[in-house]
Amino acid sequence: MFVAVNPLISLLRKRRRQGACAVLALVCMAQPAASASAAELTVLVGDELPAHAEFVQHLRASQEPGSRFELVRLAPGGAEAAQPVETARAESDSERGANAGVRTRSLRTAPANAALTLAVGAPAARAALERPGQQPLVLAMLSRLDYESLRASSAALKRGDRRVGVLLRDPAMADQLALIGAVLPQKHRIGVVATPESEPLVRELQRAAQNGNPPWDIQVEYAPDDRSLAGALRSVVPRSDALLVLPDLIGDNQAATLSVLRAGAGAGLPVFGASEGLVRSGGLAAAVSTPAQLAQQARLLGQKLASGAGGSGNPLVESAAPATVRVNATVARGLGLRLPEERELTERLTVVR
Repeated sequence: MFVAVNPLISLLRKRRRQGACAVLALVCMAQPAASASAAELTVLVGDELPAHAEFVQHLRASQEPGSRFELVRLAPGGAEAAQPVETARAESDSERGANAGVRTRSLRTAPANAALTLAVGAPAARAALERPGQQPLVLAMLSRLDYESLRASSAALKRGDRRVGVLLRDPAMADQLALIGAVLPQKHRIGVVATPESEPLVRELQRAAQNGNPPWDIQVEYAPDDRSLAGALRSVVPRSDALLVLPDLIGDNQAATLSVLRAGAGAGLPVFGASEGLVRSGGLAAAVSTPAQLAQQARLLGQKLASGAGGSGNPLVESAAPATVRVNATVARGLGLRLPEERELTERLTVVR
């Protein structure tokens, strides 16, 4: 049997096959390039604080599609290899739900070419500074005193062989004073009880006060221990229009904070601070930053490091911003104050900044 073949049809089929192969080759060549350019983030966590867990959750949720997210949970004491590493690639909307694979590996085998390492909290920051590597490093969710302690004790922070950014968990003192000014526009005497370790915070507060228009009058008394707190409060309260609780050993201690709140309530003075807990416990208002805001700022800080900032032994240090204002309406009524809404106060801080 003889079968006739049209040479024109054969030629067209051949060209279609060649074109399909060419397209497939281009796709295969493009995939490694896309993978290589995808952002890589390694996150170190050394504790189980709820705020830190929420911070990490927001970091993971904001990953770019196709980027790589690696979570390292350190053992107590910062032991690196004792805990597994959770690794996942951020998926596009079409991939989510279809691909939920997460694999584990030892920290010792973490890739050396990670685009950014981010340590959450003081224990993780110490471990990250001791960990070998040259990739940019963000130390996040630190108090000012945490950072000062690291700066004094960590040789790795002073070497300047890698770019380092520091994100403090609390807003700047200038923001705290701006909030007090928005709530009490005719008052300028701010009373503070501090510990000797709080000196860096006191200096920052005094610098911010000098830049006020008019300058703020900061009244500071020191309480080296719990027994001296009551005496320091008796001294500073009569010289103050408001009290400010610093994010230090007093602000982090519930009993000490309650002592300041009771002293303020007894004298009819509003108390300001940097935590929502203080507002819930009887403080008038606080400028705070949420874990979601801090996660976003940490990403932006990482981008600055990638562009070359934070090197030569000079870490790039940022206070938390933007701040969100929290107000205790019950305390405001008790003091006879009519305050703007929280949203309006937050917008005022943003404009001042």
